[in-house]
Amino acid sequence: MGESGAQAVVRDGERSAWPESEATQVLTGDLPVIGSGRRAPAGRHATHIRHRIRSAATAVSLRIGAAVAEEQEYGHGFVLIPVVLALGSLAWLALPETVGTAKLAALLCVFGISAVLCRGDLRNWRPLLIAPALFTAGMLLAAAETARRDTVILDTPVTTTVRGTVLSRDPDDRGRWRYLVRIQETSGPRLRRAPERATLLARSRHEAFPVGATIEGKARLSPPSGPALPGLNDFAFGAYFKGVGAVGYFYGAPRAPVDAGAVTDRSQASLPAKAAAYLALVREAIGNRIRTAIGGDTGAIAAALVTGEERAISREAVEMLRAAGLSHVLAISGLNMVLAAGTFLIGARTLLSFVPGLAERYSVKKIAAVGALLMVFFYILISGGAVSALRSWIMISIMLVALFFDRVSISLRNVALAALVILAWTPSAAAGPGFQMSFAATLALVAGYSRWRDHRRKDRETPRNRGGAGVVSGLAIGTVATSVIGGLATAVYAAAHFNRLPGYGLAANVLTTPLISVLIMPFALFAMLLMPFGLEYYPLVVMGQGLDWMLAVARYVASLDGEWTTGRMGDVQFFLIAFGGILLCVLRTRLALVGAGLIALGASAIVLEPRKERPSIAISEDAQLVGLVAADAIATNRSRPPEFIFSQWQRALAIAAHKAPVDLAAEPDTAAGTSAFLTSARAGVFACRKGTGCAGRSREGWTVAVIEKAESLSFLCGRVDLVVVASRRPSAGCPPGGSLVISTETLRRTGAVEIHAEQEQPGAAPRMRVVSSFTSTERPGSVIAATTGGRAVLCRKVHRPDRPRIPHRPICRIFLIIVLHNLVIPPLFVVKSVAKALHRQGRRKRLRFASRAHLVG
Repeated sequence: MGESGAQAVVRDGERSAWPESEATQVLTGDLPVIGSGRRAPAGRHATHIRHRIRSAATAVSLRIGAAVAEEQEYGHGFVLIPVVLALGSLAWLALPETVGTAKLAALLCVFGISAVLCRGDLRNWRPLLIAPALFTAGMLLAAAETARRDTVILDTPVTTTVRGTVLSRDPDDRGRWRYLVRIQETSGPRLRRAPERATLLARSRHEAFPVGATIEGKARLSPPSGPALPGLNDFAFGAYFKGVGAVGYFYGAPRAPVDAGAVTDRSQASLPAKAAAYLALVREAIGNRIRTAIGGDTGAIAAALVTGEERAISREAVEMLRAAGLSHVLAISGLNMVLAAGTFLIGARTLLSFVPGLAERYSVKKIAAVGALLMVFFYILISGGAVSALRSWIMISIMLVALFFDRVSISLRNVALAALVILAWTPSAAAGPGFQMSFAATLALVAGYSRWRDHRRKDRETPRNRGGAGVVSGLAIGTVATSVIGGLATAVYAAAHFNRLPGYGLAANVLTTPLISVLIMPFALFAMLLMPFGLEYYPLVVMGQGLDWMLAVARYVASLDGEWTTGRMGDVQFFLIAFGGILLCVLRTRLALVGAGLIALGASAIVLEPRKERPSIAISEDAQLVGLVAADAIATNRSRPPEFIFSQWQRALAIAAHKAPVDLAAEPDTAAGTSAFLTSARAGVFACRKGTGCAGRSREGWTVAVIEKAESLSFLCGRVDLVVVASRRPSAGCPPGGSLVISTETLRRTGAVEIHAEQEQPGAAPRMRVVSSFTSTERPGSVIAATTGGRAVLCRKVHRPDRPRIPHRPICRIFLIIVLHNLVIPPLFVVKSVAKALHRQGRRKRLRFASRAHLVG
């Protein structure tokens, strides 16, 4: 058997690295003679060691070069393009200040031209310049999307009368309607910079307004909520890129405008607006018919699998599925779309093969592929356009087109193409957990399938007799392998974004995957095909039965209480494991061991490194919830803290216990009463008095007061260490050297904050270090509190953000290192390489000129 080119390169390199044998030298009388039994000189021994080290280094470098050449033959460099683009987009979103597009465009030109100039001997170094060019292109894409959106975010909560057009509507589990409204005008008061869109909940019973109708009513508007703690999910980030500048609810039921002239004329709407309104109506009609045929949470989940409407599912069902590791079923992802497309493809091909003469004249496989392509296009139109659905639709479309042209349909290139399409239009999606988890699972499954396919090709010559038991065992192994690979691929992202992992998620997925593959999604497709004829009831009944069994599995698994609370993961560990997983999936040679090494390094850092420092005090962004964090419990100033915020605190800090405040008897709001109120403060728990506030002591002994009236601040200054003003009225603050004051006005700029204890010298009193969600610009960071006379005061002014906020963990330090490396190293290398090439070319010209002159002479 012939050897490959890579093996030949390695063989020749190893042979060339062998030390050449020296010519035998005849000893004469004038040369020294080494006596028998004596050692060789030390210099020759050191030279031999250097030869061996040089030979080993040369062999290793040649092997690495051969592996890189083999990877280039596989074409896996293309798969890494969306990875570098996503890193560039995240780097731009994580930068503390805005970088001008002109500078980025200039950098892109520099790197692009330098990559084009890398020819001849420099060709192998071209990836070192293509990578920073793609990195800069990702930054440009993120900057362009931010400028294109330009969403107006509401500055502060306000009550006003809103008039607008209904863009979409969704029912929730209580039968209430949530409207997405394009705001036309506001009044009483009139907002000078009103948001363009707002999500409003109508709590009162009323006849739902159709999409495209104009409604008005008095509403309470608030800015989209930020992270519950620094580093957690920022919901305002997603709202910005969706164009939603406010959230809220109607006081009472919304109504149609009194003046007829205010009603929007649909005939004057643009064609895209008409198409969007029509699709919204179709989507809503399909969801209503499904929920009518199947009631309860089962019908709501069935509608979510087809139309993407998840608001009608009860919170209990959502939490149960999440605890069982089945929350991915609710999203329209690759599994749903692959099953729908595969069912349609196989069914259409089977039916067309029964048509006399058709299978002999035409390729029924290609006809069925075209039909499946149209089917998935209709599916994405009614699915709501989530990131996971778009990724699945692009991949399925590429696979069906490849099937039509008799090409390989499942490959890593298809995954990269889907990611490129999404990143080109919405690069901000790379920061969301949906994009990361969806592509991580798909990349791992496709890589696993490719390796299994290569293994089957090698074993194809071995004859095997597989009976019915072999087929069943193969399906079982495939189901388990799919669940294991998908679960492992998304585990690090689930821990980083949601701070928890389902302990028995693998068992739940193994038990429910056959139900989804055989009963749920195929019969959902049958119901959709029969719905235009009014015959969807019986397929939906079968689908509902499968969903009932799936919910039973989820209920049992969730009752085992196997959910693991991971707490906040470090930025470096997350980056190592995520990037190592990408390399392990993409690379085919032994270079994939680099990815395995990065994963092992990140995992060992998580195990060996102590848990991330917990704060002493946590304050929500609206100052309504304050927590004293201890080793085993979180004491809050509310007996029933908001579940949405407090559950995130519990998962992020890995503390489940809650200490409710102690209620005190009411006393007059006087100086004596306030002094008695402060003396009631105890360590690790809040003592609250109605109408006055709460007081408690942190584990460091700091006295914390939460007040509802700004008038009480003057008396508390200097008597406590921290004052949290929960009143919406502006407060003057304390003089320098007084108490640290955090008001709603401060939190409106900084977001939720944490207060850590920082000790400058052993034995010294700890000082406060305030970590805010958004610092002097709009990115997460730290606001250092300086100490004056033993008290802490904020020493940095905070401004309003003018750019969207980056959610989660921006990994700023890592990205800055990558940026500096990409900006400094490649240009220096190019300058040096170009200088060498010019010097070599000039030398050749001089030699050529000298030879010609010699011939002429």
